[in-house]
Amino acid sequence: MDVNCDGCPGCCQLREPHGFLLPCHCQNKSQQHCMVVSAEMCCFCFDVLYCHLYGYQPPRSPRFTNDPYPLFVTWKIGRDKRLRGCIGTFSAMNLHSGLREYTLTSALKDSRFPPMTRDELPRLFCSVSLLTNFEDVCDYLDWEVGVHGIRIEFINEKGSKRTATYLPEVAKEQGWDHIQTIDSLLRKGGYKAPITNEFRKSIKLTRYRSEKMTMSYTEYLAHRQHHHFQNGIGHPLPPYNHYS
Repeated sequence: MDVNCDGCPGCCQLREPHGFLLPCHCQNKSQQHCMVVSAEMCCFCFDVLYCHLYGYQPPRSPRFTNDPYPLFVTWKIGRDKRLRGCIGTFSAMNLHSGLREYTLTSALKDSRFPPMTRDELPRLFCSVSLLTNFEDVCDYLDWEVGVHGIRIEFINEKGSKRTATYLPEVAKEQGWDHIQTIDSLLRKGGYKAPITNEFRKSIKLTRYRSEKMTMSYTEYLAHRQHHHFQNGIGHPLPPYNHYS
């Protein structure tokens, strides 16, 4: 099921499993952390969106890893980087098909926004988030602002199970503490009753981390002009149209 996220006014209804093992891409296995996300992934998302909006054939499969990860694609627009679309999945998807799918889903099918248009391309920023290190915790406060994303599961006032999530950067960007973040998630998840500390303690919380990469359209153009033939892209380069 698709998931809306990233400080959005919509709720997130999640039903996917998250107890999978994620692959390591380090040549040196003793390294504490190895980054999988890359600028190439953002560039690929821009390619997919550009080809769709201009009616070109979709770009060929990229060269970065095709291992499965839960993922989100986020679009922001303008100098103030307003949210323009953000949808992802907690189910691990092969990156080539997953990024291809959620690039268009987040750009065209986020119910909070109209479908994206060609005119908006020059002002866009694309972020790719790969989710890792899922941990179920007993205490709803057992996570760190700016480090962990959180997914909560709760029973609403009608007795229905609901879920909601925020990516790791959301609470920090909004200036929220733990309680404010939890309460915001509950409201986004559709909980309308008064929020008490006892109810917060009944929440099932999963914390996770993410690897995130962001690229502007201007950076995309520079990257594409450099790697145009290497990536097997069969359509013309997009026009340089820097916004002021």
